[in-house]
Amino acid sequence: MIFVGVEILQSALNRFLAPSVPEVTAISFLIILGTMCINYLVTRYEYNEGESLRSQVLIADSVHTKSDIYVSLSVVVSLAAVVLGFPLMDPLIAIVIAFIIFRAGYRIIKEGSRVLLDMSRIEEKEICNLVMTVEGVKGCHKIRTRGSMGDIKIDMHLLVQSDMPLEEAHLIAHKVSKKLKSEYKDVSDVVVHLEPSSQRPQGSNSKKTS
Repeated sequence: MIFVGVEILQSALNRFLAPSVPEVTAISFLIILGTMCINYLVTRYEYNEGESLRSQVLIADSVHTKSDIYVSLSVVVSLAAVVLGFPLMDPLIAIVIAFIIFRAGYRIIKEGSRVLLDMSRIEEKEICNLVMTVEGVKGCHKIRTRGSMGDIKIDMHLLVQSDMPLEEAHLIAHKVSKKLKSEYKDVSDVVVHLEPSSQRPQGSNSKKTS
């Protein structure tokens, strides 16, 4: 996608150096407008399916297709400018098209790299502060978040009172999971590992007991 933007940018610069008036016909407009309509429908479908299936690939492809709509719109404006007697608008708009493509490509690469590198999606401190508001939680540590937007998974260790009954401890873990999913709509799964507070590791976030 980035390479396409480079090609368009080079072509625009060449047209500045050697101006030419492209041939414009009614069929040109009809083809581009038809392409815009099709791309719009494809974009909506891909995005909705991506959200439904939590597929980062479909969402990224919808961004790509959406950029095609802006490209087509820019071409329509460019052709209209040529018809109205402003041929220099053609390379100018081509430059705009190139930067639209660059922007879409950057967004796709940025989002894709986060998934590939398994980067943290939510700050550990932010999660811990929320978890500590749940009654019965004595501390938390080893918090990891991974996945893509719409499908974030959280893994964490939770400290509870050492003499707490197992059933009550699991109930607290369930409350923590429910609270995280309620606060962060993109969270799809929470794995909680229970630990007694007497085995609190050094450096963990915990409440002081009296």
